[in-house]
Amino acid sequence: MKYVLMVGVLGAGALAGAAQTATAPAAMTLPVAPGASVTNLTPQPGFFTEPGVSVNPLNPRQVVVVFQDNAQAAYSEDSGKTWRLAAGVTPHLYRVSGDVSTVFDNKGHAFLACISFDKLGAFNYWAEGAIRNSILLRRSLDGGKTWEPEVRTVIAQPTKPGIPFEDKPYLVADTSKASPHDGNLYIGWTRWTITDSQMLFTRSTDDGVTWSKPIEISAEHGLPRDDDGALEGFDGAVAPDGTLYAVWALNDHIVMVESHNGGKTFGKTHNIVWTAPTMFAIGGMDRANGFPQIAIDPRGGKKGGPIYVTWSDYRNGDVDVFCVVSRNHGRTWSAPVRVNNDPLHDGADHFFQWLAVDPVTGAANVVFYDRREDPQHRKQIVVLARSEDGGKTFKNYAWTRDEFDPGGVFMGDYLGLAAWGNRVYGAWPVKPGPKRGTVLQVGVADFGAGSPGSTVSQ
Repeated sequence: MKYVLMVGVLGAGALAGAAQTATAPAAMTLPVAPGASVTNLTPQPGFFTEPGVSVNPLNPRQVVVVFQDNAQAAYSEDSGKTWRLAAGVTPHLYRVSGDVSTVFDNKGHAFLACISFDKLGAFNYWAEGAIRNSILLRRSLDGGKTWEPEVRTVIAQPTKPGIPFEDKPYLVADTSKASPHDGNLYIGWTRWTITDSQMLFTRSTDDGVTWSKPIEISAEHGLPRDDDGALEGFDGAVAPDGTLYAVWALNDHIVMVESHNGGKTFGKTHNIVWTAPTMFAIGGMDRANGFPQIAIDPRGGKKGGPIYVTWSDYRNGDVDVFCVVSRNHGRTWSAPVRVNNDPLHDGADHFFQWLAVDPVTGAANVVFYDRREDPQHRKQIVVLARSEDGGKTFKNYAWTRDEFDPGGVFMGDYLGLAAWGNRVYGAWPVKPGPKRGTVLQVGVADFGAGSPGSTVSQ
């Protein structure tokens, strides 16, 4: 986590730009993603990072992208062909809002969760000197076009000595239909104290209006800094029977926990895979990470099909993206598969991965920053990897053509990805030139039959 206040506020409006044919440069070795398009959501550079993406299961033409800084949203009503910025999204109860995530629930309502605060604590030691901070929720009843004026408070800490700092919440929705918990919303996050880090969890059973008293779901605490050794990177996935699987990073492991009663209680946490450190240095950047994500193929009976977990680490020297798969509902896991398919030990880093399994086709999709095209391994493009064989192999595609050097700006901690019916939606920041600032982009790829040609809107 790191923030700078955004200068100015973006208003609502159509996003226009000239389309170009997205043919890869001669030096590029990766094929362009089928039906690829990329659009700038923010007309001018700012401090735009850490996006989330969600698709409405009741109307898949509706797609929402959220991002910071401060918390904002864009929406599409035509499967990503056009985008508009939504007005009235940023909660103004605190000076800063960010660490956003988004879901649609079983009613087709869109949600945005974020942290809000007035000032950070010490560098990477957020509970030291922390003042008032909170986790807030906004709701949209029309697919992200307008957002209710009510700001729901999930948890809030008043300014007083020794308070914790609530960080990096992530939203999960149960849209499983057959589940007794269909419609539940879940949020997991890291609580920083001056002595440790904890993994907390809350749930809503009334469409996000009220939230349960937070509970701890980790069997042990982590270190108190935003470095290796902390409990960080909560993500969750819901099986067709309503089982909630949650993962996060702790030391040199990814751990998982399950709830079989709609988030009321959880079983014991257990290690599912060993990792090298998932917080690491990347050339030209302050820091980077490879926190885990989890997703499930809902096809395959009452309990669903394969469960996927992705992350990135530097076990191979340079940073690679990895995937493990469980085909028996989390009891055992495959050996890690390398998602990026460039040569091993080539010195290129791949990071900020995000995972989305298409609930219609079961294909596993992973987006990440990729430096394989730059001989100096400083400039990066956005790559989309896709597996149609249950995570055994991944084909890599270039989602953007132009390499950029991220040096001198904060790039956030993660990218965003969602998939539905062979269409994949991603969101990420890029640094457009030598000047300070980032532009938030959204990409669409279409793996369906007769997909349109590849275009890039500038």
